[in-house]
Amino acid sequence: MLLLILPSEKATAGRQTQDTALEIGKRYQLPVPQNSLSSAESEKTQASNTNVAVEADDENKKNEIDEVTEDESELFESYTWDTAKVKSGDSLAKILKRLGYSPRTTHELSIAKGKDSKLLQKLNIGDQLHIAKDESGKLVALTYPLSKTDTLYVNWNTDHYESHVETKTVEIRETTAHGIIKSNFWSAGIEAGLDDAQIINLANIFGWDIDFALDIRSGDSFHVVYENKYIDGEFIGAGKILAAEFVNQNEPFQAIRFTDGEYYSATGKSMRKAFLRAPVNFRYISSNFKPKRFHPIQKKWKAHNGTDYRAKTGTPVVAAGNGKVIQSAYNKYNGNYVFIQHGNDIVTKYLHFSKRKVKKGQRVKQGDVIGYVGSTGMSEAPHLHYEFLLNGVHRNPRTVKLPNANPLAKKDKAEFAMLAEQRLAELAGSRQVMLSMQETQSNQ
Repeated sequence: MLLLILPSEKATAGRQTQDTALEIGKRYQLPVPQNSLSSAESEKTQASNTNVAVEADDENKKNEIDEVTEDESELFESYTWDTAKVKSGDSLAKILKRLGYSPRTTHELSIAKGKDSKLLQKLNIGDQLHIAKDESGKLVALTYPLSKTDTLYVNWNTDHYESHVETKTVEIRETTAHGIIKSNFWSAGIEAGLDDAQIINLANIFGWDIDFALDIRSGDSFHVVYENKYIDGEFIGAGKILAAEFVNQNEPFQAIRFTDGEYYSATGKSMRKAFLRAPVNFRYISSNFKPKRFHPIQKKWKAHNGTDYRAKTGTPVVAAGNGKVIQSAYNKYNGNYVFIQHGNDIVTKYLHFSKRKVKKGQRVKQGDVIGYVGSTGMSEAPHLHYEFLLNGVHRNPRTVKLPNANPLAKKDKAEFAMLAEQRLAELAGSRQVMLSMQETQSNQ
């Protein structure tokens, strides 16, 4: 069995990595993969301190491996590595043909033993394949980094190819972040060290209690306990939010992630509710909930029973809650509009779509896209006009009391109480750190 080594494994750990991590002509100490050895060879290799030298040529970036074990050094010196980047319209057959391999080689790879070889049938643009051949030109190894943690290996074994996926161990470290909103929530999140996905997730966690378009104020604060992921001591990205607190207009909201993946308040109530406070991702708001306003087109004062979310044309709009579409049509006032009937005599209305995505009679779930922001009907600029009616009476969707989803199961309450105590202490620690920083800044 032949020992196969990926010359730039670290550089290709993620699917999007393009730059090589190994410098031309420089010698590196690399771990020897054990999966491609027999049991006896594996023990022998583990006992040795193997040196691997990697070289590359500027023209085709071929990498040669030398200095392996004494018995196999001559063999490995003859191996040559090619790196092929997947282009638009590429398949494994096209890539191998570019590199000079025969259709027979492609066929043999496609029937490699092990279910993981099927992963070669779905190559993504920008991915990289690392392919090794011996002195005779025989393809003896192929490695395909699938993600930051997983790599597919296909190795030649006497008379056939064998495939398997290796997964690196991910180390999870918990950390905290906190921030105070000065201009807007997004900027405060970035300043606190959160990435885009974390900021969105944080807003989603509290999206049933807080309308991040209308309710956020300067001086609001947040605290987050979340995961960071590492492989071999190297940071690869953030993980799940484990607990969070958002203080909105002096009212604190707390959320704790449980083992079921859902978020609950400190008392075990689900953070989910029957309706979202805001049905659209927004840029800015053109009109808040007001009893009356001066209509810019009709040039007269009239009731404005809803909320306008100013957003770019094409911004997706989602159903605020589960229900049935009772109207999906067009008229000169509403433009493209959708009305949804929910339980408990609640109706939500969505006006001025550029395009509707649902039909009358269709069932929708909370979060389903039902249309896209536009400026159809009596509208001056792209925006969503959103209304919330209870028993036929308009209510402010920002403040109306909403029913909760099912609370935590009784059998889980004791376990959750212990977890909640730990998470609340971590959030309290984050608050204390932030207060200390504020005091230090004020004394300077």
